[in-house]
Amino acid sequence: MVFSCNTKNDDQNENEIALPVYKIDTATVVISESFLGTMEGKITVEIRPQVGGELQEAYVDEGDYVEKGQKLFKINPQIYQQDLNQAEANANVARAQLDNAAVEVNRLKPLIDNQVMSPVRLEKARSDYRVAEANLKQAMAEVANAEIQMNYTIIQAPVSGYIGRIPKRIGNVVNPGDREPITVLTDVQEIYVYFSISESDFYKLLNLNMQNKPTDTLQNGSTTSRSVSLLLSNGTLYPERGVIDASSGQVNKSTGSILLRATFPNSNNILRSGNTGTVVLDRAMKGKITIPREATFELQAKTFVQKVDAQNRVVRQAIVIEGEAPNNRYIVAAGLKPGDRILVSGLDKVTDSTKIKPLPYTQDTLVAPRVYSNDPDTL
Repeated sequence: MVFSCNTKNDDQNENEIALPVYKIDTATVVISESFLGTMEGKITVEIRPQVGGELQEAYVDEGDYVEKGQKLFKINPQIYQQDLNQAEANANVARAQLDNAAVEVNRLKPLIDNQVMSPVRLEKARSDYRVAEANLKQAMAEVANAEIQMNYTIIQAPVSGYIGRIPKRIGNVVNPGDREPITVLTDVQEIYVYFSISESDFYKLLNLNMQNKPTDTLQNGSTTSRSVSLLLSNGTLYPERGVIDASSGQVNKSTGSILLRATFPNSNNILRSGNTGTVVLDRAMKGKITIPREATFELQAKTFVQKVDAQNRVVRQAIVIEGEAPNNRYIVAAGLKPGDRILVSGLDKVTDSTKIKPLPYTQDTLVAPRVYSNDPDTL
């Protein structure tokens, strides 16, 4: 009886599973972090009266855009006009008294020169003249003050901007000490967006700025020239980028956060004071290893990947995750190096030392694994 034997190794009889394999490399990872913020105009002015009285006219309406110096409101000027008339009358009296004093001095001079009268009379006349002169100056100051009060009855725009809500209506009495202003005027050519970040995020921002700008980066607690974008409340991206140009000088003890300010141009007047938005801060991390999240699995509170060795055999490898990256990826801090290969899918189809047939990693390869024999003609 003749026996024949197969000379092929067991490895040659072993079927291989075709699975997508990802080759490890380093890259620059851009992490986008979002922070909710509130908007304020670069200049926000409360419009308050400088004098009290009845609100007689309103030259503008809520939401109007006004130029600097434009009339906004008028307070009944009647009482202030009377004060001005009285001050001008007093000034005329003082002016007449000064003229009389000058006449008296001029009348006494020749008499004193001819020794007809005592010099004391001339000194008294000159003293009266100086008193009359001082009285005129005082009266003129009262006229100027009355004119100022009169001018205050017309309220003008101190800056260009948009009129806010006007709670006061025609006929209401307004006073400088009112708790509520007549309205608020906001210049929104540039918009401030205030948002808070944690201490750890703040130090990350400082470190990035120090790397990008070793000098002249921080001045008086301000993080300068850090470009950010803005996501509006409706989910759309604001077309212009802004810059973080200021930060608060202290940490909020109750929240452990730091307030930052980003300035955005607003040439199209899209943004308004009081709006909310999300400040998006991009943080670039160079030389990082990232892997698809689906390539990982958890076991006993540790994270693993299936590493593929030079013989295309699978070996379980523990890794340390540093954080999350865009496109559903992890940043790996330890456990992998450039040039390593890992499985991306079919992790439950293999065990340690399983031999696979590597497929290039693309989204199209993330399908059910196929099993191939050792015969290359079947590929």
